[in-house]
Amino acid sequence: MSINSKELITARREEIINACEQLYKTMNFKDITIKEIGNVTSFKRTSIYNYFQTKEEIFLALMQREYDLWNDDLYELLNENSVFSIDELADTLAHSLEKRVLLLKLLAMNLYDIEENSRTEKLTEFKHSYKKAINLLECILEKFCSNLSAQERQEFIYAFLPFLFGVYPYTFATEKQIKAMDNAKLNYPDYSIYELIVNFVKKLFKGIV
Repeated sequence: MSINSKELITARREEIINACEQLYKTMNFKDITIKEIGNVTSFKRTSIYNYFQTKEEIFLALMQREYDLWNDDLYELLNENSVFSIDELADTLAHSLEKRVLLLKLLAMNLYDIEENSRTEKLTEFKHSYKKAINLLECILEKFCSNLSAQERQEFIYAFLPFLFGVYPYTFATEKQIKAMDNAKLNYPDYSIYELIVNFVKKLFKGIV
């Protein structure tokens, strides 16, 4: 394959992912189709199938890209700092995810169905990025919380990552959800992404350390 062909494949793949991201800003996952995505790309809709077989694969690629961006921040956190207190680490982790609203929104979707409707090779590509996030978190904890055992680091990671699946719904309620909660007289505290994550991480450390 020529360099130009590789560049074209990469460019078209990114254009498809970008189109999906743009539509997701104003449309629900269930309403977005490959046809809708094709309508906002510069090439024929049928060409999309050369890169992705299902819309779930496109969303999976979008989530992978968001994990890669977060991994860049985690890598910077790991390598550009020498000492962190627990409060400082909680603050920095919370800020790193405050920038990744799209990742948190994607995590709030039905990830099980997205993975189930993606080919194994596409899912494997995604899992490499997910694994990198786990490894970086492990290295961060090992560096800045050296008193934690390997078991305690693992317990932190596998409490922290599942927690992220619920952050977006608790920080971005829709008008319908707000109206329903008002009707039910349900008290709805107003937390930002940062506040929710920093408070959880501090409590998590408190329970482990």
